[in-house]
Amino acid sequence: MPAGGRPPADGGVGEHWRRFQARYEPIVIRVLLMTIFVTGLTAQFVRPVGDALEDKAFLGGALLSLVGYVLYDTLKDLALTLRQPPRVQVESRELGTFVTEAFRSREVEIHFLGYTGETLCNELFHRLEGLLEDPGPTRHVSVRVLIPDFGQSMTVPSRVGEEGAPLDDPEFRERLQEKCKEYDETLSGLEDRLNALGRVSAECEYRVYPGIPREKVCIFNREQVLHGLYNVSARSMLRSGGPEFYDPKGYRTDLSVWSRGAGDDARAIVATWSKHLDDLWNLSLQPSWRRGPAPVPAPAPTQ
Repeated sequence: MPAGGRPPADGGVGEHWRRFQARYEPIVIRVLLMTIFVTGLTAQFVRPVGDALEDKAFLGGALLSLVGYVLYDTLKDLALTLRQPPRVQVESRELGTFVTEAFRSREVEIHFLGYTGETLCNELFHRLEGLLEDPGPTRHVSVRVLIPDFGQSMTVPSRVGEEGAPLDDPEFRERLQEKCKEYDETLSGLEDRLNALGRVSAECEYRVYPGIPREKVCIFNREQVLHGLYNVSARSMLRSGGPEFYDPKGYRTDLSVWSRGAGDDARAIVATWSKHLDDLWNLSLQPSWRRGPAPVPAPAPTQ
């Protein structure tokens, strides 16, 4: 699987047209309104002009145009204030809606940064299996999942020690690693089946980064970013009466949503997060279950 990420799309002809419209529309409308005002005022007092236009209601029309010219900026600002704000919040349980929407595209890119990826992967499995029977418009799928390296000592997840102190627990980390390995193998299996059929090409992979799970980020087709903060102090118990663990609950994490179509600020946020996850991906490593066991050093030659 290629390590490099594709650069963010520039939006194509539609995006260029929106920028052109936003830049020149106010100028054109102002010039048009001022032209109507000047023409109407001139026709009212210069008889040849009025006769040429064959209209006697020039002064009223000119004054109305002047009022429109004065109120234009005010109305434009009012429209902006009434526009839906670019930032809304959803629950992690609603990820399925965003996954379904992403798979309506020809090129599907889903990038994730978080804890284990369980909530997202459960939705992805169904969608990828559906492509085996009916690919619809989709022709390529890229799924990248970045998780903490559970092979290293961690404060979260960890066991809750005396007075709440975090105690690294290798067994608990190994348990989480096995879950992620299972998700990765399921995604890779679906990738192989899709590529074998030849109708849809797929790239699905887990990678690891050093650190603890602080943020949950999902990027869909470089068009939408969902971002939230894990509750790193959340606790769980594997069995009644057993020890407690610091164990963030991703499915309970609320996510803020930014969409490229919601304005310049939201578009900049989407571009920034897309680049950030591309950079993290390029710096990340394959997990131990993909790298395989460490090679055994050859014995030193005897003298």
